Amino acid sequence: MSMIADFYGGKSILITGATGFLGKVLMEKLFRTSPDLRVIYILVRPKAGQTLQQRVFQILNSKINMQMKTRRPHELFEKVKEVCPNVHEKIRAISADLNQNDFAISMQDMQELLSYTDIIFHCAATVRFDDHLRHAVQLNVTATQQLLLMASQMPNLEAFIHISTAFSNCNLKHIDEVIYPCPVEPKKIIDSMEWLDDAIIDEITPKLIGDRPNTYTYTKALGEMVVQQESGKLNIAIIRPSIVGATWQEPFPGWVDNINGPTGLIVAAGKGFLRSIRATPMAVADLIPADIVVNLTLAVGWYTAVHRPKSTLIYHCTSGNLNPCNWGKMGIQVLATFEKIPLERAFRRPKADFTTNNVTTQYWNAVSHRAPAIIYDFYLRLTGRKPRMTKLMNRLLRTLSMLEYFINRSWEWSTYNTEMLMSKLSPEDQRVFNFDVRQLNWLEYIENYVLGVKKYLLKEDMAGIPEAKQHLKRLRNIHYLFNTALFLIAWRLLIARSQVARNVWFFIVSFCYKFLSYFRASSTLKV
Repeated sequence: MSMIADFYGGKSILITGATGFLGKVLMEKLFRTSPDLRVIYILVRPKAGQTLQQRVFQILNSKINMQMKTRRPHELFEKVKEVCPNVHEKIRAISADLNQNDFAISMQDMQELLSYTDIIFHCAATVRFDDHLRHAVQLNVTATQQLLLMASQMPNLEAFIHISTAFSNCNLKHIDEVIYPCPVEPKKIIDSMEWLDDAIIDEITPKLIGDRPNTYTYTKALGEMVVQQESGKLNIAIIRPSIVGATWQEPFPGWVDNINGPTGLIVAAGKGFLRSIRATPMAVADLIPADIVVNLTLAVGWYTAVHRPKSTLIYHCTSGNLNPCNWGKMGIQVLATFEKIPLERAFRRPKADFTTNNVTTQYWNAVSHRAPAIIYDFYLRLTGRKPRMTKLMNRLLRTLSMLEYFINRSWEWSTYNTEMLMSKLSPEDQRVFNFDVRQLNWLEYIENYVLGVKKYLLKEDMAGIPEAKQHLKRLRNIHYLFNTALFLIAWRLLIARSQVARNVWFFIVSFCYKFLSYFRASSTLKV
C-alpha cells in the first residue's frame, strides 16, 4: 500500500488553479491514486452563461472538436472514471475571483472551506510574461497573502503547498533551495498598487523588477517572500518547477491542453510558421514533465503534513542538473518527429534554424516570417478573404522575443531537499509517485510530446497522417517552383543590366555546348 495514497484518503483538499493545465493533472492523479478522498474544493471564476456545474462537467467530460464537429472524450479523466465512478460528486466548485477581496467567496462557502479543508495546493497564478505589474501583483502576491490568511483560520489544516517557479530568481546563475529577498518589501508593493495609477506603475516597473526579465518572475519571487513572512504556525512548503511541459507517463504520455511555453513553439514549428529562432543551441532546456511536478507535489504534501519540518522547505523540480537536454538536441528531435507525424494543413514545411545574434535574427524575421505572411495576406485579399497571417506572425514574434531570455541561458539549481524526499519514500511510493527525472529518456519524451500536441491539443486524427504528408510534398514542390522562378527572374534582370553577367551566361552556355558535343562525338567513336 502506498503511504502517500493512503494519506490523502478521506481528506478535504483545496486546489487553486484547478482549471489550469497543472491543476487538472494534479486533480486527476489525486482521484486515481486516492479515490476515497472526501472532496476536492476548486475555486472557479464565474463565467457568463455557464454555471459552476457546467465548468466541472467541461473539465471531466467531453469537449467539442471544432474541426470535426463531433464529441470526443476528454482523455485526461478516462482512467479516473474507472476507479472513481462518482468523481463528479467529489468535486465541489466554489465561486471565487482571485482579483477580489476575500476572493468574493460567499459567507456560506467560506465557512465550509475554513471548517473542513485539510490540505491546500496553491497552483493559481498568472503566467503571462507581459502582464501588467498591477495584475501580476494581485494574482501572484496579494492572492497568496489572502489565501495564507484563510489558511491560518482553518483548524484542520495539515499542509499548505505553494507552487512557485524555478525562475523566480533567474537573475542568479546558481540557485539554492532558499528564499532570496527582494529589495522592496512585498507589503509596500501591494499597498502601492492600490493607489498608483497605471502610468506611474508603467514607469517604475523596470526599476522594480531590476535584472529580472518580466513581471511574472518578479511577482513569483515576491510571492515566496509573502509565504515566508506570513506563514505563522502553518506547515508550508514551496515547490519550484522549471518549464512545465506535457506529461511523461501519466495518465497518458504527451498529454497537454494549452500552448504555453515550449508547446506553442512546437505548434508554430510544426505548422511552418516558425522558421528561425534566436537561441543558444547548447543552452540547457530545463523542461520538466507535468506529471513529475504533480508527483513531487503530492509527495511534498504528505511529507509536510506527516513529518512537519521545523522550517519552510523549498523543493526544486528541475531537470538540467540531473538529466540535461539542450535546445539544439530538442529542436532536432522535434523536427525529426514531424517527418513521421506531420501536423495537418501546415502553412509551410517544418524547418527551423537557430540564430545567435540580433542582426541575423532581424534578417530571418524579415525574410522567413514577415515577408511570407505579407505575401499570403495579399493572396487572401485577392481571393476575397480576410487577411490574418501578418497579425498572427507579429504575435508569434512578440512571444519569441519574450522567450529569448530563457532559451539563451542555463542555470544551476540545487536539489538537496528533492533528493532527500526521494530517499524518504518507500519503494512503492517511489514507483507510484515517481519524480526521478534521471529516468526520463528525452528522445522518447519529445516524440511523445509532439504526438500529444497533435492528438490532445490540436485534436488531429492519426488517420490523417498520409494526407498531411502529401500536403507537405505539395508545399515542397511549391517552394522549389517559387525559388526557381525567383532565380530565373533575378538572373534575367541581371543579364539585361550587366555586361559581366551576359559574358558569364554566354561562357556557361558555350561550355555546356562544347561538353555535349564532345560527349556525343565520344559516343559515336565507341560505336
